[in-house]
Amino acid sequence: MARIGKTIIDLQAIKKQWTGSLPTEQGLRTSAFSPGAHLTEIEDFGANPGNLRLLSYVPAQTAPSPALVVVLHGCRQTASGYDIGSGWSELADAQGFILCLPEQRSSNNPNNCFNWFQMGDIERERGEAASIRAMVEHLSVEHAVDRSRIYVTGLSAGGAMTSVMLATYPDVFAGGAVIAGLPYRAAVTVQGAFESMSRGDSRDVEMAAEAVRSASPHEGAWPRLSVWHGTADTTVAHDNAGAIIAQWAHLHGLPEAPSREDMVDGQRRRVWVDASGVELLEEYVVEGLGHGTPLAAGAGETQFGVPGPYLLEAGISSTYRIAQFWGLVSAQRTRAAPREAKRVVSRQAPSERESRGSEAVGLMAGVEDTIRKALRSAGLL
Repeated sequence: MARIGKTIIDLQAIKKQWTGSLPTEQGLRTSAFSPGAHLTEIEDFGANPGNLRLLSYVPAQTAPSPALVVVLHGCRQTASGYDIGSGWSELADAQGFILCLPEQRSSNNPNNCFNWFQMGDIERERGEAASIRAMVEHLSVEHAVDRSRIYVTGLSAGGAMTSVMLATYPDVFAGGAVIAGLPYRAAVTVQGAFESMSRGDSRDVEMAAEAVRSASPHEGAWPRLSVWHGTADTTVAHDNAGAIIAQWAHLHGLPEAPSREDMVDGQRRRVWVDASGVELLEEYVVEGLGHGTPLAAGAGETQFGVPGPYLLEAGISSTYRIAQFWGLVSAQRTRAAPREAKRVVSRQAPSERESRGSEAVGLMAGVEDTIRKALRSAGLL
């Protein structure tokens, strides 16, 4: 192992050997020693009409009455892969909140996309939306979650599913964040999904807002919302970001024009506030960003994430800024020290691997981490 880190020349000479042996995301999903194995699988969490998996993350130290964040991965991703890439569990360690990480099954969608465009999955008390709601309820009861601080975020199909959850359960979520996603009911068929992804939402704002109003019996305040989109996204048209903002500005009774604009970490941020000055909507337009979650990799207090497919270095951490918008970032809490590796565990069906020594887990995770850091610093990964 020592030879790997000696020089760039050494790394280049064995690049093929090491990159070939490093696990793919599918490998990370099943490996007992994977960096994503810090999540816990919960099989029995209640009604599961959408046939989704539930993985969760609970920091070693949680805040009293902790907040809960639902994190929804994009297509061709896994819950653990997206979590590691976006940095959510690392921020949860630092701030003491709990994560609910639903995961799609290939039997539901061959590309592991949440089915944000199928009526049976996007209505209250039905399909995938109902499954995610059951997950939230289970974790809220088990960990005495503060019911006024439950949030949801996601990328792409996960972003569109975030729109679904905010529309169908606005009584559950205090806020949300949609990254490269689409408005609620922008499509209700596969063909409609492709059309809205490429052209944007064709509905007028009144129709789009009414779709949300009719999705639940809710009569209270609407959730706060953060919207992120790259200007170079060729997978989901950037017009969808504006359509989401328009949909929710109408619900909140806010004007079309933002209350103010500013720059954060070099990116333009538009903000809509209510009469008392509370920020209800924000939109980040990330210049030159393609389809993916904006990251700021590094060890700084506002830097989180590991670049990869659909996880894009942008000099700004959407994870950190979203949590800040929700009020989950406390100046009194600091970035946690690197955690020890932990296995993916099923509460109902413990694996024989759980009985093996934790020493081996830490060693193997450390080996993988060393290899990855060396290759990344050399520009080879």
